[in-house]
Amino acid sequence: MSDRSHQSVGGGMRAGRLEAFTDGVVAIIITIMVLELKVPHDGTLAALSDSVPILLAYVLSFINVGLYWNNHHHLLQATERIDGKVLWSNLFLLFWLSLVPFVIRWLDASGFSAMATASYGVVLGMAAIGYTLTERSIIACNGRQSALAQAIGRDWKGKISLGLYAVAVPTAFVARPMAIIFYVVVLLFWIAPDRRIERALRD
Repeated sequence: MSDRSHQSVGGGMRAGRLEAFTDGVVAIIITIMVLELKVPHDGTLAALSDSVPILLAYVLSFINVGLYWNNHHHLLQATERIDGKVLWSNLFLLFWLSLVPFVIRWLDASGFSAMATASYGVVLGMAAIGYTLTERSIIACNGRQSALAQAIGRDWKGKISLGLYAVAVPTAFVARPMAIIFYVVVLLFWIAPDRRIERALRD
């Protein structure tokens, strides 16, 4: 079978297979997250209330993983070709996203301990670094004049997000609620639709 569908004129690989692979991994991560949720031990509201903290952690994590999936989709829509550096950067991103179910389980088992709360921020922060590396690798592969490079620009949103994670992680050891607030702020920062890539493609 010909592999022309995965080759670009410039000699790099097409992004379709990378997008399909990432979609599959994200789907598995979300499935594992929901399977980790514990069912209340009885049918009372009191039993359900005991599960509220981990349910909120699940919601926060689901939205975060969903945002990565959404932005990753837009990223590859603006990508003409990829290379080995892009593949490895993308794997780095997926590695850290795959640890999200683990830290959720740790939060639940430890009663939201300081270490688990900080580790949650480390995982999300490293995933943000992985996304940035993937983004930069794609730009390096496609050129500074590519649609993606023009859309991303200085990427202040990405830099501010990393800064918030860097502050939140040590904060978890002195004020856990404040660290969680930082995590939510980053989520709200990205939950508004990011139209930069769509505008660049349209223009």
